[in-house]
Amino acid sequence: MKRVLITGAAGFLGSHLCDKFLAKGFKVVGMDNFLTGSEDNISHLFGNKNFEFFHHDVTKYVHVSGELDYILHFASPASPIDYLEMPIQTLKVGSLAPYNLLGLARVKKARFMIASTSEVYGDPNVHPQTEDYWGNVNPIGPRGVYDEAKRFQEAITMGYHTFHGVNTGMVRIFNTYGPRMRLNDGRALPAFMSQALRGEDITIFGDGSQTRSFCYVDDLVEGIFRLTMSDYHDPVNIGNPQEISIKDFAEEIVKLTDSGSKVIYLDLPKDDPKQRQPDITRAQEVLDWNPTIDRAEGLKRTLEYFKEKVK
Repeated sequence: MKRVLITGAAGFLGSHLCDKFLAKGFKVVGMDNFLTGSEDNISHLFGNKNFEFFHHDVTKYVHVSGELDYILHFASPASPIDYLEMPIQTLKVGSLAPYNLLGLARVKKARFMIASTSEVYGDPNVHPQTEDYWGNVNPIGPRGVYDEAKRFQEAITMGYHTFHGVNTGMVRIFNTYGPRMRLNDGRALPAFMSQALRGEDITIFGDGSQTRSFCYVDDLVEGIFRLTMSDYHDPVNIGNPQEISIKDFAEEIVKLTDSGSKVIYLDLPKDDPKQRQPDITRAQEVLDWNPTIDRAEGLKRTLEYFKEKVK
């Protein structure tokens, strides 16, 4: 059996990746320090003989005994609330952690995958965003700690690939949603859905004309799995190109939840991207990947999870 190390295993995406690799017949080593992850997300795995877990901070030296075939680095604060409250931890997990893990991948001769993000494009001047676009990022703005941490991750990963011959891959993740998201992580979907279910005002930052493209977590995880199993080294956008304004998205959730919530508008945070839509041509050509779950179906599945959480 192939063996994979997944950092950030107790997080939203990391826990779904653990499920995916176990279902595909892998042995999974999960690692997390629960800074933003939750043990609840992986508690169902503790009885699985092919799953082992280490409570560890990956910004410190990482040791894993035995063979490793793949290393997926998915540990990082990922929401604006998190990385604005924890800027130093965010920078460290985007710099010290990949340094530690790339060294481990080099020793183990493992394929190394990093979770990059659409935030490397900043507030884009190119729409939709292709992997060849270098971005428009403010390195000293409030979002810079996250954006530049991810950009550095890509640089050090390519450095280890070019100079040390490490087998590497990079996924640029666009807005993703689904079960196991935290209610209060500051991103649009959990904020809107939890507010609607509680009958609270739905808060939109700015006038709501900014756009996002939301991908259901199962589709995203399938794309990441295919990229991990490939030998492709350059960045690949994974996301659903179906673009929607934040205002329209909020109205969809109000209708779905049959809520009486009103929409209120607050000031737009500094450097908040005005547009976000992936060009997924590379994923289609390299991975034969397309999202298959439309937003209506994905939101229905997510709503059932949030109903239980809001209770």
